[in-house]
Amino acid sequence: MRQQHAGTDDYVPGHGDASFGVEHYDLELDYKVAGNRLSGEATLRCRALAPISRLELDLHALKVARVHVDGTSARYSHRGDRLAVTLGRTVPEGESVEVRVRYAGTPKQVRSRRHGQAGWEELSDGVIVAAQPHGAPSWFPCNDRPDDKATYDITVTAAKGYHVAVAGELVDRSTRGSTTTWTYVQDAPMATYLATVQIGRYEVIDQAGAPVPVRVVAPADRPEKDFEAAFGMQPQMLGFFAETFGDYPFASYTAVITDDDLEIPLESQGLSTFGRNFMRDDWECIRLVAHELSHQWWGNSVTLGHWRDIWLHEGFACYSEWLWSERIGLMTVGERAEVHHERVRTDDGDELLLGDPGPDLMFDDRVYKRGALTLHALRRQIGDACFFEVLRTWCEENQFGTVTTAMFVEHAERVSGEDLGELFEAWLYTVELPPLPD
Repeated sequence: MRQQHAGTDDYVPGHGDASFGVEHYDLELDYKVAGNRLSGEATLRCRALAPISRLELDLHALKVARVHVDGTSARYSHRGDRLAVTLGRTVPEGESVEVRVRYAGTPKQVRSRRHGQAGWEELSDGVIVAAQPHGAPSWFPCNDRPDDKATYDITVTAAKGYHVAVAGELVDRSTRGSTTTWTYVQDAPMATYLATVQIGRYEVIDQAGAPVPVRVVAPADRPEKDFEAAFGMQPQMLGFFAETFGDYPFASYTAVITDDDLEIPLESQGLSTFGRNFMRDDWECIRLVAHELSHQWWGNSVTLGHWRDIWLHEGFACYSEWLWSERIGLMTVGERAEVHHERVRTDDGDELLLGDPGPDLMFDDRVYKRGALTLHALRRQIGDACFFEVLRTWCEENQFGTVTTAMFVEHAERVSGEDLGELFEAWLYTVELPPLPD
């Protein structure tokens, strides 16, 4: 009997299967930059969360050649973006099964009426993967839910002369003939949308002075003065955030700067991606460098379980920008809060509930700014010392986990010892913007 597909998020419908979780992905990829041709073999260790005789994976556009389950050839169907695999037996709850998928084709971004395009994107001479929130299936078969984190081994073979950066730690690189194979390991559990591959003719710049290795992967002909102005303080930035939020959660941090201009930067796990146009000596670029770096705490280590809770990522990252502004002697947090409170108050966009903005507004700028204002209101109510204790313990207790808004409210009340229901109801679940507390 066909089991009902479950587990999709209303904000990203049609993605994910709640009947199982993936514990580990082993991805072996071969990519031809000339021609934009990807072939791969993905081996998934899946754990049944209920008795299952089939499971469904997300895979977009690429053609499946064969599927094996526990080493045996398996029946499958690939319709639309859903790859349904027949397991050949009923796998009991709690038991693991290995699914291996061989696939190839021309990767294409996943299109969404609400969220635009995301995923594997061909550049003028290379590739970026920017998958938030729905683009992971553009390059590997996955259980595409933000609450299903797994560890990864990712091996990418590409033409010699290209640098390959992946969300993980480089453990091996070998050149054979005209190709180089790069092997990365991600030991920290990672959501599918945070996995990434970046390929280009880049050089690596190591930046000293941070608690962990920090590097920039960038074009050799970058404008040095503007590059230093925008990215030169990343080690100090990481150190400041580590002092403020708790230890940096991953083994290293990489900023990739593509040779193409990009509309927006985007975070991945242990790595952020920027376009060439973000190398400028101005606050807009500096704040985005801070924003993406802070996502390593807010979003990548501590990750939403449902997309409706996106303010837990973007509001926190926006507030981190304001903290860095004050740290380097620009506008204080309070000054930025006042400016953005007025802008949000006078915004004439569609009505928005921060705690559940809806899929059409989940990346609305008010989610970012009102989210940061919510944190500032909390800070003013419970005081600085207690506020930063709330943030540090939130990171510590939920490292590499998934969270909800209700969990944060409960956490803030427990740490502060205060009833914060009225505050959060006003800021998260009321359309009207509350006044900024004194």
